[in-house]
Amino acid sequence: MPRLILSPKLATDNSVKGLVFDMDGTLCLPQTWMFAEMRRVLGISKGTDILDHIYSLDVVEQETAHEKVRQVERKAMVEIKPQPGLDELMTFLEDNKLAKAICTRNFQAPVNHLLSTFLPEKLFHPIVTREFKPPKPSPAGILHILEHWKIDPENAIMVGDSVDDMLAGHRAGVTTILLESEVNGHLKEAPETDVVVQRLDEIIELLKNGIEIPERKSTVLESDVKAMD
Repeated sequence: MPRLILSPKLATDNSVKGLVFDMDGTLCLPQTWMFAEMRRVLGISKGTDILDHIYSLDVVEQETAHEKVRQVERKAMVEIKPQPGLDELMTFLEDNKLAKAICTRNFQAPVNHLLSTFLPEKLFHPIVTREFKPPKPSPAGILHILEHWKIDPENAIMVGDSVDDMLAGHRAGVTTILLESEVNGHLKEAPETDVVVQRLDEIIELLKNGIEIPERKSTVLESDVKAMD
């Protein structure tokens, strides 16, 4: 089975060149109350996707709904705490000249706050927020990042904590790493999850020793292609 590894040693090894990170629950500790509060202010049930609901509204109602969600995100922003191992992993990636990007369903202000507070000297580019459509679980955001980097999916990793992250990464054809938490254990055995870690800095040894990866192809829908045009 081919491996994704920092320093290829075998003919079947693929060199890792870039990592895409989710934000909420991945770069920072989970704030599970936030999503329940978003649904409360929007008047929708737990099973309804928040962004799908907003995009189903007319233009005026969409902006009102977006602002309700942003108010919740601003409240969460001031309480944000970094994930254990965050700085160690990011320092390792920069020392080894690996590209870093963010693909989140959040908006720009909380991303800026997290980076300026906890990672002020670390470069993430591109940063894909929910203004990019379609959002995760579509692979379009990840594919946009790979196109910017000019690297192939087999040389990239998606790190996240949600089903949207695993689905988006899998559909983009990249290796997926699930950051386990108290609320996402059911995703450990999901077919879209390749590797599970408990801390971000565990990824350092994975990159050094190699991640065995199943052969896969990206599954891009016509809507995803249009989003990248």
